Amino acid sequence: MDSSNSTEVAHDHSPFLKIYKDGRVERIAGTEIVPPSLDPQTGVESKDVVISPETGVSARLFLPKTSIQTQKKLPLLIYFHGGGFVIETAFSPQYHNYLNALVGEANVVAVSVDYRRAPEHPLPAAYSDSWAALEWVASRVDEWLKSQADFERVFFAGDSAGANIAHHMALKVGAEGLAGVKLQGIALVHPYFWGKESIGGEPAEAEKRAVIENLWPFTCPATSGTDDPYINPASDLKLGSLGCGRVLVCVAEKDLFKERGFYYRELLEKSGWGGAVEVVESLGEDHVFHFNKPVCENSLALLNRIASFFNRGEP
Repeated sequence: MDSSNSTEVAHDHSPFLKIYKDGRVERIAGTEIVPPSLDPQTGVESKDVVISPETGVSARLFLPKTSIQTQKKLPLLIYFHGGGFVIETAFSPQYHNYLNALVGEANVVAVSVDYRRAPEHPLPAAYSDSWAALEWVASRVDEWLKSQADFERVFFAGDSAGANIAHHMALKVGAEGLAGVKLQGIALVHPYFWGKESIGGEPAEAEKRAVIENLWPFTCPATSGTDDPYINPASDLKLGSLGCGRVLVCVAEKDLFKERGFYYRELLEKSGWGGAVEVVESLGEDHVFHFNKPVCENSLALLNRIASFFNRGEP
């Protein structure tokens, strides 16, 4: 084998990852992990569980400190991490810290799903893994969930690619149901949706759209393109069957995906779905800004808004 294959880049998907000609995958970001712990700031306790030994699908569970002070069961949040389907894990520092903060603020029990990533496991693996995690949650085999979680008050949430997953999981719940689970709502933070034609204030220039449009077929080789229902809800004939009654969409003013968040609300309202959907915009901010500066005013406001969504009767 030509030794240069180990250094020559076959596919450069910076700032996410590079693929070398010998097949080696180099993730540029999202590789650090931290162990579960008892967080001293929030009092939130976490632990890891293996959901499927065959596939390696796992999760990190989070329990707020109030759970030991009351007999009342708490809302259950299933969270799907972002990273373009190619980087980050449920065990990344930013997700561990964010779930600690969100669980502490919202007073919910949370399951942060660690699904398999592309390119080693191209889409739809992340979707099938996430559904397997939901079935595991519904089985109530974990004592934390069985004793502390209210399965009548379940929410899905995620950021970026994770928001995309949360959307598709809610669609699947609507189409197939999930025995023993009542999905109340979904919170989509800077959702990773796209389409072939630019909308609203999106750039029409090919070079500005290239990062997304090159990465998508790489993560989903069997895709029909960026109008695939996996990434473009406008192409999904099942959109009206979303399996919850409430949707919160969070967008950021400077985010390339912002227009898709507003468009998602428009699509839902026209789909015959019949639920309540609201879009909240963080002014002056960019994509997933709340991970880069978690204690800034806008990040704390976003955290509080999402937390209140889990604890209110309407958005």
